[in-house]
Amino acid sequence: MSRIHLNAFDMACVGHQSAGLWRHPDDQGHRYRELDYWTELARTLEDGGFDALFLADILGVYDVYGGSRDAAVTDAAQFPVNDPSLAISAMAAVTRTLGFGVTLSLTYEQPYALARRLSTLDHLTGGRVAWNIVTSYLDSAARNLGLGTQIPHDQRYEIAEEYLEVCYKLWEGSWESDAVVRDRERGVFVDPAKVHDIDHSGRYFTVPGPFLCEPSAQRTPVLFQAGASPRGVRFAAAHAEAVFVSGPTPQVVRGPVRALRAAAAEFGRDPRSIKVFTMVTPIVAETHERAVAKLAEYRKLVSTSGAFALFGGWTGVDLAGLDPDEPLRYTDTDANRSALASFTTADPDRTWTPRLLAEEIGLGGRGPLLVGDPGEVADELERWIAEADVDGFNIAYVTTPGTFADFGRLVVPELRRRGRVPDHPELGTLRERLGGAGSHLAADHPGATYRHIRATSPTSA
Repeated sequence: MSRIHLNAFDMACVGHQSAGLWRHPDDQGHRYRELDYWTELARTLEDGGFDALFLADILGVYDVYGGSRDAAVTDAAQFPVNDPSLAISAMAAVTRTLGFGVTLSLTYEQPYALARRLSTLDHLTGGRVAWNIVTSYLDSAARNLGLGTQIPHDQRYEIAEEYLEVCYKLWEGSWESDAVVRDRERGVFVDPAKVHDIDHSGRYFTVPGPFLCEPSAQRTPVLFQAGASPRGVRFAAAHAEAVFVSGPTPQVVRGPVRALRAAAAEFGRDPRSIKVFTMVTPIVAETHERAVAKLAEYRKLVSTSGAFALFGGWTGVDLAGLDPDEPLRYTDTDANRSALASFTTADPDRTWTPRLLAEEIGLGGRGPLLVGDPGEVADELERWIAEADVDGFNIAYVTTPGTFADFGRLVVPELRRRGRVPDHPELGTLRERLGGAGSHLAADHPGATYRHIRATSPTSA
């Protein structure tokens, strides 16, 4: 029976996916500014059987709804938001096996700097870091980070292709595995003959090299990606080791998963080597009746304006002034196209209106709610694995850390009983925990082709 992988889905903010639920008396999201909040959460997740904490991020404010940021600001809809990477080393210090997936945008940072930050985290965590590769989708981010307007969607992916090429050269090619000799007698810490310039000169980046960091446990961090447009799927199929998809039903999700695996095979990669995660929001209690009562309690706190602020940010579509019962239609934007498609064209059997959308994404965002006792929630997870052909789940929360704690306390033991989650977390790197044959990129991954640099390049001056 196949292993189910579990990520906790969070963000360095007050309210992530459940608009308005920061008002619940049990929610601790306001503590996102405190280091103790993150170290306590990391321990809870590791004790609860999670594989990793997946940290989302944005670099702008959601200001599409009503042409204003007011709804997002008022309802704490992913605002305020801190840098997701800075608490990771502290969380790693209080855990042994928990991985950390961090969202970092390549649009607003040079690859030479971003590669160093990720290598540093990989060193400090002992090889437990993943990079969720994003190109960013908010106009507000583009304006505040010096671009004026957003780079067109497909061009962002063209930049990303070269960006990854630079990173692979730095991570895989610049340093030979035995470059660090630490020879006290000769007074040589690093053999200069085994550190190489990467000599990259491309359309978007010029990086002569060498890399500043010695090789970390994984060299290249585990690579996550979430693109669902045709261009995004090609990018994920070429580069990603894990992919995040979302949709309301297994049937909707299965199509993108099938397309992804087929595209990976065309690139010469093992389609099963890519671990696919989908988002769900569990509301679980000891009995079905208590879970339903929790759902009713949560629904009373949903913020409609906060939900519309999230939707506007994800899709670039302003729902202000629309008839609440008017069906939504797809329109091409340079925002997050997968989000818009999931509420318009992805499910031909369902018609979304603003009213229905607010009810749906007000709790848990773009993934379905799984409501019930531990057995019922485990049954649903197994159904998604079978019908959508996914490998695991990004578990979104309604309240934090309550949703995560309940899931670890109630559902994970049931999954262990069914042989879906190991009784004891595996040691090793995150890549190994997600099924990799070793700590480093697989031989059929495009990043592996840049290992030849360290065998053929001349030494730096």
